Amino acid sequence: MPFPISIENPISFPGPAPIKADVVVIGGGIVGVMSAWELAQRGQRVVLLEKGRIAAEQSSRNWGWIRAQGRDAAEVPIMREAAQMWREMAAQIDEDIGLRQSGVTYFASSESEMARYADWLPVAQENALDTVLLTAKQTAEKFDTAAHSWAGALWTAGDMRAEPWVAVPALARAAAKAGVTIVEGCAARTLDIKAGKISGVVTETGYIETSNVIVAGGAWSSLFLRRHGINIPQLSVRATVAATAPLDAVFDGAGVDDRVAFRRRQDGGYTLAASGFHELYVGPDAFRALKSFAPQLWQDPLGTRLRPVAPADFPDAWGTARYWSGDEISPFEKMRVLNPAPNHKKVAQMARDFAATFPQLGEVPIKTAWAGMIDTMPDIVPVVDHAADMPGLTIATGMCGHGFGIGPAFGRIAAQLVTGEHIKHDISRFRLSRFYDGSKLVLGPNL
Repeated sequence: MPFPISIENPISFPGPAPIKADVVVIGGGIVGVMSAWELAQRGQRVVLLEKGRIAAEQSSRNWGWIRAQGRDAAEVPIMREAAQMWREMAAQIDEDIGLRQSGVTYFASSESEMARYADWLPVAQENALDTVLLTAKQTAEKFDTAAHSWAGALWTAGDMRAEPWVAVPALARAAAKAGVTIVEGCAARTLDIKAGKISGVVTETGYIETSNVIVAGGAWSSLFLRRHGINIPQLSVRATVAATAPLDAVFDGAGVDDRVAFRRRQDGGYTLAASGFHELYVGPDAFRALKSFAPQLWQDPLGTRLRPVAPADFPDAWGTARYWSGDEISPFEKMRVLNPAPNHKKVAQMARDFAATFPQLGEVPIKTAWAGMIDTMPDIVPVVDHAADMPGLTIATGMCGHGFGIGPAFGRIAAQLVTGEHIKHDISRFRLSRFYDGSKLVLGPNL
């Protein structure tokens, strides 16, 4: 079964793009869509450019978790706002996006893991989350159909789930109704810079005059920004996910242990993923950013598998152009949608691990499997900031696999950065300059 959103899908938003806009948003994932929607609600004339299809990359390929649990302390207040936004949007739009409050569980395989979870509890308490630490006995009682035993668990009943490839396109349709001009199949090639400031965007179909641009290009952001002299140490890793056929209910929410992650789906099946496993294609950016990523690799040396060569035209492939002019075909037109093949050995292992955990299910049938490229940063938190050296440019990228749930609030913050509004959250943790101002990078929680 093919992935539901691909370059083969008909274009839903053909444009055309106008010749002038207050703001141009580059990237049609959840952060880009929500940035555009928030700006339109503020009376801005907004154009959202998507080189392929809305939500075709990581925004539709993620696990579908909407969680505060386990996040970096600086993200948790923002995530609380995002959770409220999800509830409001689900009530506002006339589509069922699968939003359910069903909780998230992190199972502990050892006492040392329980200690790490306990260390995070003060963050939950400071932010009034309903997170609790479950003992081994409490975990066994809560998951009484599981054959596996755990040392305990971290449990947040208030966390939610939704269906990514349903939700993000639905949000895009709502944004369009609010006045956003969305143009699919239209790559932003270059920024037009005059006197050091943004003056426009050169697209594959023409020029858009604007003084403000938001780059929310996910795995493509670093490549696009480097072309304009802005270097961020962002890499992309392949993550494999699968969906089962409908199964008996063993848990209505989401959970993860040291083997497999799972999440109940709206269709009665489960989304499965390999816990703590991702793959990095080694390319020029990987060599360039190695020093920045060394602490993360040292903390979890077995979590990343190296692959020597990226598929042709991937963002960090050896043959991908690093410089092009506005009248040339850009790398974003050569690869409209990142659609990496899943790791089929891992898919089979996920199914076996899930079946071993809940043996009453019998053999777990996989309906479809896919992979996505997660944009990640050395300290496991995103960049959401102005580009100080280029007035008019705002960057919102590097969501590190955590962007689906928190995306609405980071979209709102990106919009507020553009309009100059007061931002109620402390976003200094996400500043671009942390990579260059001599600050010591502090790793986010590896939970």
